[in-house]
Amino acid sequence: MRLSVDEAFQKYGDRIFSAAFSICQNQTDADDVTQDTLIRYYSLNKEFENEQHLKAWLIRVAINRAKDITASFWRKNKVNWEDYMAELPFQEPEDSRLFEAVMRLPGKYRTVIHLFYYEGYAIEEIAGILHRPAGTVKSQLNRGRKLLKNTLQEEWNGDE
Repeated sequence: MRLSVDEAFQKYGDRIFSAAFSICQNQTDADDVTQDTLIRYYSLNKEFENEQHLKAWLIRVAINRAKDITASFWRKNKVNWEDYMAELPFQEPEDSRLFEAVMRLPGKYRTVIHLFYYEGYAIEEIAGILHRPAGTVKSQLNRGRKLLKNTLQEEWNGDE
């Protein structure tokens, strides 16, 4: 199974960007990761088993590339995600608070939360994408949920 680069971008571009943004925490780097991922896909002469396999491969490449960018020297000159947040269109005020709470999580929790809730992957699939044991993913997901709950609970209590 093989899609054209245009088809892959139309189908998975937003997901690639979202996965990259959850790690890079800024639009410019996430755009670069999306482009790099699609260039790598274009350069690869590989047939995928099915669309799930292709999607997982694209997201794995995006995550790896985002980690490379995050560790780079240029990362020090990034635009803060809080500044970018003002440009995002949120339908409800709660959406922006949830987004901010997720973005404040440590990277390992933020990534599994993103893959589980926003991308709809099961724990076993996330383990495959991140090359981690399923038990580790499950623990990180539970810890991330607890951190989110505590953060949102504190904010909610502070509003009263």
